[in-house]
Formats: sequence, C-alpha cells, structure tokens
Amino acid sequence: MEDKNADVEHHSKAGSEKLNHDATMPGDLTQWDHAAEKRLLRKIDFRLIPFLSLLYLCSFLDRVNIGQARLDNLEKDLHLKGNQYNIALVVFFVGYVITEVPSNIALKWLKPSRWIPLIMLFWGITMTLMGVVHNFGGLVAARFCLGLAESGLFPGICFYLTMWYKRDEANFRVSLFFSAATLSGAFGGLLAYGISRMAGVGGKDGWSWIFIIEGILTFVIALAAPFMIDDFPEESRFLTAEEKDHCVRRLRADQGAAGEAPFAWSHLWAAVKDWNFSTSAFEYVAVYALIYIGVAEPLYSLALFTPTIIAELGHWTRPQAQLLSTPPYFLAFFITLASALYSDRLKKRGYFNIFWMTVVCIGYAIQLGVNPAKHPGAAYFGVFLCVGGVAPCISNTITWCGNNIGPVYKRATGMGILFTVGNSGGIVSSLVYITHDSPRYFRGHGCGLGFAFMAVALSTLMTITNSRENARRDALYGTTPSNALDSMSEADKGAQLKIWGLDGMTEEEITALGDRHPGFRYYP
Repeated sequence: MEDKNADVEHHSKAGSEKLNHDATMPGDLTQWDHAAEKRLLRKIDFRLIPFLSLLYLCSFLDRVNIGQARLDNLEKDLHLKGNQYNIALVVFFVGYVITEVPSNIALKWLKPSRWIPLIMLFWGITMTLMGVVHNFGGLVAARFCLGLAESGLFPGICFYLTMWYKRDEANFRVSLFFSAATLSGAFGGLLAYGISRMAGVGGKDGWSWIFIIEGILTFVIALAAPFMIDDFPEESRFLTAEEKDHCVRRLRADQGAAGEAPFAWSHLWAAVKDWNFSTSAFEYVAVYALIYIGVAEPLYSLALFTPTIIAELGHWTRPQAQLLSTPPYFLAFFITLASALYSDRLKKRGYFNIFWMTVVCIGYAIQLGVNPAKHPGAAYFGVFLCVGGVAPCISNTITWCGNNIGPVYKRATGMGILFTVGNSGGIVSSLVYITHDSPRYFRGHGCGLGFAFMAVALSTLMTITNSRENARRDALYGTTPSNALDSMSEADKGAQLKIWGLDGMTEEEITALGDRHPGFRYYP
C-alpha cells in the first residue's frame, strides 16, 4: 500500500521558493479574547443557520410529502397500479444523484447567493406543477425534475458551512441545519393534515393542494434568498472588516493545510483518486460514501414510508396515521442537536455513528421480530428507535468527511461524491417497501437493518484507521499542527518545515497537500 509520505517527498522537490510569512500580522488571533470570539460566532450563527434551516425544511418537505399525499388518494386519483408509486419515488433520486458533484463546484464558482436561489426557484415551480398532474407519466416527469433541481441544496450548504466554521464547530451547525429535516417529518404530518382539509376546493383532492401550497411556499422563499444568503467570510455583507479578517484567520488556524487553495483540476482528481485502494486507507472517500449510504437508506425509507408503516399498526384513520408520524421526529430533533454538541466537544465522530446506528439496528430487529397487528406498541417503539437513531448520523457523517478532506476544491468534490453515492440509498429505499409485503414489510425492514449494520462496521473501521494514522504521524513528525507556522520565527519555520520534509516547497505547494500534510490530523 503506497504511503502518503511519497506525495510529500515528491512535492518537496517541486519548488524552491521559501515560505515568507509575517509572524506579527495585524489581526492576530491572540488579540481576540474568548468573549469576542463568542460574539462573532453568535453573529454568524444568527445570520446563517435560521435561514439555511428554513431552506432545507422546504427541500425535505417537498421531497417526502408524497408519502403524506399517498394517504390522501394520490394513487386512486392518478390510477397508479402495481409498483408505479415506487417508480415515482425512484426517479426523484435518479435525478438527485447525477448532479451533486457538479453542483458543489458550481456553488463555489457562481457563489451561494446566486446558485441556491436559482435552484430553489426551479424546484418550487416543479413542486407546484406536480399538484396538477393527471397521470402516472406526469407524476414521474415532475419527480425527476424535482430531483434535478433539489440536488444542489443539501450538499452545497453542507460544503458552504465548512467554509464558515472550524472543524470542532461544524457538526453542531450542520446538525442545526439538518434538524430541519427531522422537523419536516414532524411538521410535515401536521401540515399535510391541515392542507388535506382543503379537499374539494377548486375541484382538487387534498393531495393536490399539499403539492401546490408547499411549492408556492418554496417559490416565495426563493425570491428572498439572494438577500438573505452571504457568500463566504471574506465577502460577507454583515461582518465588519476586522471581523472578516479574524474569521478568515481563525479558519486558517483551524484547518491549516486543509483550508483554502487556488482551483486546480488536480484537487478534484485527488478526491476521485481516493476511491481506489492504492492510497492509504485513512483517505478513502469511498468508505465515507458507503457509511453515508448506510445511514441514508434507512433515513429515506423512514421519511417516505413511516406514515404507511404506522397506518399498519392498528385500525388508524388516515388523519391519525399522519399525526402519529410526528412524535418520533420530535424526539429525533433533540437527539440530533445533543449528539452534535457532544461530538464537537470531544472532537470525535465515528464513536457516535457506531452507537446511534447500533440503536437503529435494534429498532429494525424489533420491527422484524414482532407482528404489528398483534403488538402495535412494540412496533411503534421500534419506529422511535429507528428514527431517533438515524437522525444524528446524517450530519455527523457529513461533517466527519468534511473535517478530514482538504484543500477546499478537493473537499467540494469529495463531499459531492459522498452525497452522490449516499443519496443513491434513496433509490434503494424507494423499491423495498412494496404494498403486497404489508403489514410486516420484511424486505424493507431487512434492507434497512443491513445498511445500518454496514454503517456500524465501516464507521468502526474508519475510527480505528484514522486514529492509527494520527499516531503514525505523531511518531514520525511530532505533534506540531500544520497551522503553527504563522506564530513561529523564520528560523523555527525553517526547522519545522525540514522536520516535515517540506523545506524548499512554495506556500502554494504546501497548501495543495491538504490532508496529506504531515501536520494535519484526522477526526477519528
């Protein structure tokens, strides 16, 4: 297996221009006390997180509201037969996964304040028009276009947040943003119940109004988005010049070699190349992607089919099934935030995946082991375990991958790959809950259990591998982090670069190393 030190040795011969940092740069991090740092962080939080969470709430509502619409005569009115409903679910994810990598690159090039509102306008229009389809073909076409339009939001904003927050701050913020999805599971049932009461207005059934109202809501929010979204810290409109400077410096101090670097196709290729096993095991983007699909498949299965599963637990009416799908997602909301806070505090990710996905495995085991008709309480408890366990692992896995990949364009590509592979789990989840498997749904629950177990196993692998690689670098190079050069004298810089084997390299060449830098350490 090829050692990453070969890359460092190759780069060390590539240039002769010496690093020339000024150790007494204005706006030094030491000039900011803890209280000032907290005030800056709160200012960023209040500007970014609420609106981004609202955007994802709209996105996830529009993505999974078809599960609620199904209870409102969607299949009957559109004359769906056999597995046509499942096909309508699948085509969304086909459109969704094929554009996630280019979308992340487009977000960096075109800037978030332009790209995000643009795709929101498209999916808001598509969602509204889905309320007026008359047959299976129209539903399939609308779902495919919806997937294309929505694909850039979630991966784009997750990447965007890594450009604003330090590594030990990111998981909580991504979790706040993602918690909008758990709220959509709770709020979606209540909203669908309310909107469905419009059945008969304009000659349309309740499912039609669910699509129309929620689509119009997205469109209106998209019109406000260009004025609410700032691009990146150095270009922000709400920070002072001093705050911008400090924000950039704190990110550089935290991310070090994994931070900003000029665009180069080699960074994109580096993320793709990490799929094969010729590189060291700790850098496998493919493994992170497989962990993510292990989490995403249960997530989408539960989001799309929880109302259907609950409807089979007893003699519930349609409104009761919609309302009973709400409590598990309220629990998931609080678990997601608590888990993220603790994960950021410990600066560890894998342990949380292992614990919570084990809870998901237990939940699916209960679903497989009990007859919901005879033991509805136990089956409903299993739903709580599955929903509550899977929710914190989405943001945790995304942050884990983003924490451990650099520089910035390599991170954008790697995270795009993560989302492309991971969200393919939506294709699987759309096909495994078949009507004639009711009420036990052995195929769907068994598939969810298998994916959850894979996430546990691979999270264990990556936790061990990252820890070993950190220990190896400590033994070879010492514990000096890659961002330490800024505070060193010229003599100390030269000595440290020699220890790392980077003497003789230009600053640009060193930055391009990203997570291959000898001073970079991975989050286990």
